[in-house]
Amino acid sequence: MTKILIILSEYGYWGEELLGPLVAFDERGYQSVFATPTGKRAHALPPSLDPGYIDPPLGRSVTTPEVAVAARELDESSRLDNPISLEQWIPDRPYQSEQDPLRRMEAYYRELATLDTDVEQYDALVVVGGSGPIVDLANNGRLHELVLAFVRADKPILALCYGVAALAFARDWEDRKSIIWGKHVTGHCKEYDYKDGTGFLGVDFNMGPPPYPLEYILRDATGPDGRYHGNVGKETSVIVDHPYVTARSTPDSFLGGSKLVEVLESGLRRYGW
Repeated sequence: MTKILIILSEYGYWGEELLGPLVAFDERGYQSVFATPTGKRAHALPPSLDPGYIDPPLGRSVTTPEVAVAARELDESSRLDNPISLEQWIPDRPYQSEQDPLRRMEAYYRELATLDTDVEQYDALVVVGGSGPIVDLANNGRLHELVLAFVRADKPILALCYGVAALAFARDWEDRKSIIWGKHVTGHCKEYDYKDGTGFLGVDFNMGPPPYPLEYILRDATGPDGRYHGNVGKETSVIVDHPYVTARSTPDSFLGGSKLVEVLESGLRRYGW
């Protein structure tokens, strides 16, 4: 059975960005396994479950009544209970300033070496988007190590919306070069960023605009031989440049999931560019 590891933020995921891929996986009979940074149960961002919510940059609702119902049912089900904890699974890189740093680094790499074996049981990795990943996924060192393990295994990775930031920041500590250097990707474009109202679950805080424009990061991370595709004005934007499948935002969730299925079952290596 094909087995997919799905990473969710504990600060809120966008309902459709989990629902879309999951529907594609369920239709094919895949087994989906969920993980969060510390093992807390993930929940959907309230606006993503409200078909009456008007997305400010687009000036319209981005959630259909049907998707809102399905996403709410998923969020309220027991399916997302008891996720894997990245904190308990993957070691934390020690500071150089800690006592006996050489021995600590040796222990870190010994423990990390088992990760390549651990990912053998999975066929693909998914990083779900929304505003939550800005907080606990984008610069999560444990997630970066997991992403690198999937890359070494040549297994596909689907990242959606602001979840794509984790790909840009996942880098080998030896050369610090982005793993998407020379690749074609999409992700949340500047035109779709909020000017105000970026919020998270569990904290009473309006960040205003996102703390960084993901588009600019992706443009820099892909380098002169790669490319960021915003596809502004087009209803969907999904890019496949093996092993990466990237989806721009909410409307791309179902297409992103179906393209990952094509990667797994039909050997798709390029799409959208």
